[in-house]
Formats: sequence, structure tokens, C-alpha cells
Amino acid sequence: MTQDAQQIEAEAPEWPPRRRSPLHAFMESGAAAGVLLVCSAALALIIANSPLGVVYFTILEAKVAGLSILHWINDALMALFFLLVGLEIKREFIEGQLATWSRRALPALAALGGMIAPALIYIALARSDPEALRGWAIPAATDIAFALGVLAILGSRVPVSLKIFLTALAILDDLGAILIIALFYSGNLSLPMLAGAAACLAVLIALNLRGVRLLPLYLAIGAVLWFFVLKSGIHATLAGVALALTIPLGGRGTESDEPEHSPLHVLEHKLHPWSSYFIVPIFGFANAGVSIAGMSPSLLLTPVPLGIVLGLFIGKQIGVFGFAWLAVRLGLGTMPAKASWAQVYGVSLLCGIGFTMSLFIGALAFASNASLNDATKIGVLAGSALSAVIGYVVLHIAGKHLATEEDEPVPAAVPRKRKH
Repeated sequence: MTQDAQQIEAEAPEWPPRRRSPLHAFMESGAAAGVLLVCSAALALIIANSPLGVVYFTILEAKVAGLSILHWINDALMALFFLLVGLEIKREFIEGQLATWSRRALPALAALGGMIAPALIYIALARSDPEALRGWAIPAATDIAFALGVLAILGSRVPVSLKIFLTALAILDDLGAILIIALFYSGNLSLPMLAGAAACLAVLIALNLRGVRLLPLYLAIGAVLWFFVLKSGIHATLAGVALALTIPLGGRGTESDEPEHSPLHVLEHKLHPWSSYFIVPIFGFANAGVSIAGMSPSLLLTPVPLGIVLGLFIGKQIGVFGFAWLAVRLGLGTMPAKASWAQVYGVSLLCGIGFTMSLFIGALAFASNASLNDATKIGVLAGSALSAVIGYVVLHIAGKHLATEEDEPVPAAVPRKRKH
């Protein structure tokens, strides 16, 4: 069975339908993670602008084992988030939606356009300020969990093929963001620590090549790898990606028998709920809090927040939709099945939800400039909210007349799944 067929089969409702609580259905829909992320960001904003704001910022700046709480969240917890991202990238390239060039073409070109256009818009607005220019990559990122959460809320108004397209696009977008972080937001390299990281990576690769599938061993060496990368000058979260690429997807005599039990699948399955319902919300809570006391509306017209808002809302839709349209017209990619151009445009808008990755890159770009970091948060929140709301409206309207095929009533004695 193909990956597309498996996803459609997995999303098809059972017949007779299984009784589930509303809470259980909501948690399984994919929307719960997005809602939790929004709530954590909103709570951070409320607390930061309340009498508890001093306590909020004091706790984030408190030192534990040489690092502030905020650094532990951004460097350690987010390393686990990037570990999950790396696992997803590897799995998709080997056995998923990105396993062949024909499947990669459309989302790859759309992701490329979705990174180039926002960056160009930001650069055009911030070109006169060298410090502000460091944030050029902030609007180039897409928050996959947030965007897919909006699609989950829309339900059957969005065809499965479009959800697959957005997932593949966002994964490639994450890959681009990882490369940007590695190339442009690392500095003051320590050669001894880099050598230690290289040694750990060599051991991990050797274990993989020898078919070792002992997951705790990979994780233990990965923890040492994280320490060396943290001290090397390269951002510590990249250790998570490097570790992910060495985790076996199969093993000797096992890959064809039970691939779903491979170390990669097991770790991805265990990490996913922790990432969606703990790590990312904690990151959002710690990084979205900004005091708006004394800020005027004119702040949004300064280069950093304006560049981010226009990059996310205008740049993403131009880049993603424009490159996708060109790819289909030139025969380089195929249109997602049962999807209209209006729906592709709606998804292009959702790609402007930068949130997690945009806040993360902003924290790296302006680590030593608190005012620009605050301006980044305002821009990311405004641009992401605008993209989410308008994208939802466009997809809701575009999906109103989406034909839904229903089978004839199925006798109770013949249980099977209904087709969409």
C-alpha cells in the first residue's frame, strides 16, 4: 500500500463508528497541539504584562548549572524538538512522502519559494540597519505543528492530499531552517569541542553501519554529543538533528519484517507527544512573553517587526503559491489530488505561521539585543496570527463546495470503512 493510501486509510472513519469522547477525538485530531501552543503564548503575554511580569522574567533569567532557565529551554529542550524534526526528515526521505524525486518536486520548490520571498522582503525593509539585517531568516520558517493544527480544525473541507503537501513542504522548510542556523547563526568555534563532537558522531555512524539497534546507547552518546556541540560554538540544537540522522530506520534482518519497530519509529513515536504537548508549549511560554508597556503602535512600522509581518504574511503566500503554480505549469510537479488552486493558496497563507521556528531564529539573531528581540516577538505573533486567521477563512470558503462522496448505507453485518 502506498504512503498516500495508508494516510487516507488511516483517516477514514470506521464503520460502525467507534464511540469516543469529545476530548479523545480532539486530542487525536492534531488541532490540540496548535491550540495548546496558542494558549501558552497568550498566557505568556498576559503574565508578562501583569504584576507577575517581574517574577516571569526573573525565573527565566535564573541560573541552573551555569545556564539560565531560558537557555536550558532553548538549548536543551529544543534539542529534543530538533531531534524529532530530524527523525521526521530522515523517515520521509527514506520511506515517506519525500522518498522519490517526483514526490519531492512540488513541495521542495514551494518550500524554496517560501523561504526566498520572505527573506527578500525583510532584507528590503532592513537593509539600512546592519543589526536588524541579522534577522533576515526569521520570516523564512514555517511552524508545522501550528499550520497542521489549523488544517485539522477544518477537517474534511481540506483533502488529504493537501495535508500531505503541507507536511512535506513544512519538513523541507525545517531542513532549510536547520541549514540556515548551522551556516549563519554559529560563531566563535572551539576546535577541541568540535573534535569531541566529531568523535561522538563517528561512533554513532559506526554503530549504525554495524546494525546496532540499542536505542539507549544512541541516546547516551547523543547526550555527550549535545554537550560538545553546546560548547563548540555551533548551536546545541543541531546535535539533535545530527543524532537523528544516525538512528537506525531498520536493522539486519529486521527492516523488511517489522520496520515499524525500528529504533527510529520507536523514538519518533515516544517523542511526538512530549514535543507537541510539553516541549513546544514550554518554548512558546518562555519566548512569547514580551512587555508592551510603553510600546506605541508605530513600533510595528519599524524594520524588524514590519519586515517579519510582511515576510510571513505576504512573502510566504507569494513564494509558496508562486513557486507551486510555476512548478505545475512547467510540468515539474503535479497538483495535489482533489485540491483547487484556491485551497493551495489557503495553504500558502498557513505557511506564514512562523511562530516556533521564527521565534527560535529571532532569539539567535538578536541574542544580545533585548529591544530587537522584543520587536521580533511582536512581529512573529502578529504575522503568524494574521496568516492563521486569513488562511483559515480562505480554506473554509474554498472547501464549502468540496464534494464529499459517501457510500450507500452499509449493513451492520458487513463492517468496513467508508471512503471519503
